[in-house]
Amino acid sequence: MDQVEAVFREERGRLLAALARRFGDLDLAEEVTSEAIEAALTRWPVDGVPPNPGGWLMTTARRKAVDRLRRDQVYAAKLAILHVEADRPAPQATGDELPDERLQLFFTCTHPALAAEDRGALTLRCLAGLTTPEVARAFLVPTATMAKRIVRAKKKIREARIPFRVPGPDELPERLPGVLQVIYSVFTEGYAASSGPYLQRLDLAEEAIRLARILHRLLPDAREATGLLALMLLIHARRDARSGPDGEIVLLEDQDRSRWDQEMIAEGRDLVVAALTGSPPGPYAVQAAINAVHDEATNFADTDWPQIVQLYDVLLELDPSPVIALNRAAAIALRDGPEAGLSLLDELAAEPVLRDYHPFALARADLLQRLDRVPEAIAAYEHALTLAGSEPEREHVRRRIAVLRSPSRTDR
Repeated sequence: MDQVEAVFREERGRLLAALARRFGDLDLAEEVTSEAIEAALTRWPVDGVPPNPGGWLMTTARRKAVDRLRRDQVYAAKLAILHVEADRPAPQATGDELPDERLQLFFTCTHPALAAEDRGALTLRCLAGLTTPEVARAFLVPTATMAKRIVRAKKKIREARIPFRVPGPDELPERLPGVLQVIYSVFTEGYAASSGPYLQRLDLAEEAIRLARILHRLLPDAREATGLLALMLLIHARRDARSGPDGEIVLLEDQDRSRWDQEMIAEGRDLVVAALTGSPPGPYAVQAAINAVHDEATNFADTDWPQIVQLYDVLLELDPSPVIALNRAAAIALRDGPEAGLSLLDELAAEPVLRDYHPFALARADLLQRLDRVPEAIAAYEHALTLAGSEPEREHVRRRIAVLRSPSRTDR
């Protein structure tokens, strides 16, 4: 049964993409894909998994789609245009040879004509194969709300006639960042949950990595797709060391590095080299390089902070955002001392995007604590507590405040 589930997981996205492309209807493609999988669940345990499971699913789904269209008068004209013969089998190719149109579906699900909040939802629903309740949990909204978003997105694709195609060479540089951003947004929610009882949501992080692997295979020459995959692997390699036995946050400086996934780090480092080779690198490649430097250090004290600051200088030129400036200031604090970092944070304090940004408040509190400015640090931590999302983040801040308020500290 594990083999069957693995086939479904791998083939569902390819099947859905091919059918959506062929019939131009995402709802129809989803329905017949599900029906084909249901048929396989009935047949395969009895007959065995066929030598070409992808081809079997494609043939079954395609026939079901044609039958559906023939019965539905609304689709009569569409069927005539398609010139599809019900009994003509789909090409019996191996899984690797089966036409892979998922790249077209990536760009359809993340089309700029769709609402920003709908793109990630549709990507998880169609390409990751998550159910609507699972997507709702991923975005922390009620299932009914998510169902409406997905229906709205599909309706927009249908009514606006958004094409199921890969953008041409002139469009690709403009459209690809949107696809990458959707995948990375899923990963960041998995890396640091915005709310709830757990610091990490490993299922989301791993799904984002799986999607990035697919995209990397489909666009092997797209260096930022390579850079994104490298970045997520190098971050995710530290997953087991980021939480303690009770789910508490373990900071980078305190992590047991023997628990880091060295195989994942090695893969990420190789991908970084590919992403940095050739023309000037993109933001994901530079972020991946920063995380490679972190992962290469045998301990926190041996981290090459000068190199990390230099990489942040490059990244800030590519992406002059307040969040990048915040991360650069934190790196400078570790290279040049907390006073230097705090000075930079104070310069950023007026940035609107950082006013209610938990990592900014936490970074400022930490530097004040390192400078032994206890009352200011407590006030900064209390502000960070109001902004914390997940329970482990709140508990981490509470512990920091408790340490600063302890009698041994206040009597000094």
